[in-house]
Amino acid sequence: VTSSQHETIQEFDSGLFLSDLDSALKLSVLSSRNVSLVVNASGLEDSVSYPELEGLQVLHVPVQDQPHAPLSQYFDLVAEGIHQNRTGSTLVHCTAGRSRSPALVLAYLMRFEGLNLRRAHELVLEQRPFIRPNAGFWRQLMDYERSLFGCSSVRMSRTSGGVLPEALQESDDAAAAYSDFYTLISHN
Repeated sequence: VTSSQHETIQEFDSGLFLSDLDSALKLSVLSSRNVSLVVNASGLEDSVSYPELEGLQVLHVPVQDQPHAPLSQYFDLVAEGIHQNRTGSTLVHCTAGRSRSPALVLAYLMRFEGLNLRRAHELVLEQRPFIRPNAGFWRQLMDYERSLFGCSSVRMSRTSGGVLPEALQESDDAAAAYSDFYTLISHN
């Protein structure tokens, strides 16, 4: 999916935005949405230069989009940062806005909005239908949900496309796209 085929920034909760890297670097995007906190999960913290915007703070999440990457060690830090920034807006981004940044938004929605993982995923997917957190991030989100609520609303299942979260298995198209995408990146 190319950025010309879909919107590149979505709002999920009043003042909580999710985007790709290109959108996060545009002054017009940040200023028109009153963004005062950017969560950069692109893994490119040293080479990213944000526009000059008074009061803009940046929280870096130096994690690559790999199933073994320890994204969960940032769930609480990011969720608390978003929650404490409620007087302004927060923009969470990674490179494409498909895996790391949606996973961080899901963690926030569970922790501070009280949504279970399945409902949080449905909510984000409604606005941004091309999100695909990798299987390792799904497992970390499921563990986080168990730590918050004592159980998980999603489970991993073996399919013809590999091990996928059942939240993606409800749509054959979504499961196929997820499987194709992760087969492609795992061979690069």
